[in-house]
Amino acid sequence: MNSRVEKAAKLTKAFEDFLRAVDRSPGSYPELLDTPVRTANMWLDELLDGYDWDPKDILSGGSILARDGVSELVIVRDIFFHSTCPHHLLPYHGIAHVAYLPSDRIVGLSKLARLVDCFAHRLILQEELAQGVADALVTHLGALGAACMLDAEQLCMVIRGVRKQGSRAIVMGYSGSMATDNEAKKQFLSAINAKE
Repeated sequence: MNSRVEKAAKLTKAFEDFLRAVDRSPGSYPELLDTPVRTANMWLDELLDGYDWDPKDILSGGSILARDGVSELVIVRDIFFHSTCPHHLLPYHGIAHVAYLPSDRIVGLSKLARLVDCFAHRLILQEELAQGVADALVTHLGALGAACMLDAEQLCMVIRGVRKQGSRAIVMGYSGSMATDNEAKKQFLSAINAKE
């Protein structure tokens, strides 16, 4: 696998080539002189750093045994996230709502936000992102069931194609018992003030 330095060098060269391809050579425009390096670092450190994270590590670190009687959903709502659509390499951003039904372990609430970022900071469709978060909670935390709802603005719909300002894409991912338990789904949707 390529090291961080190798990836940065390749991306820097790719962004230099991109700028030259649109007749904006970095050497000819002072404002673009450091753009390839800055852009490469942004992609590696802020947009695609999710590939460096492992959902299993996020959900295993700091987990504690659940006390007897923990049978209600654990829900964290309004988690801001950003991601990049693989179709046009355009960003999308919005809020995530995450829930899980504990089995024998629970994690700190901030772990749910980290889990969202783990998947969001990749080239990933919004639908795959929601399902990935829900599946990871069941697979790596041992949750009985899990849900993730994403409400996002997709720039590929806003600045290109149909150009629909203000449009939102809402997707849900369910895993484990929450995939079939309508009461748990209703409780989740009610807690995040969403309609069925």
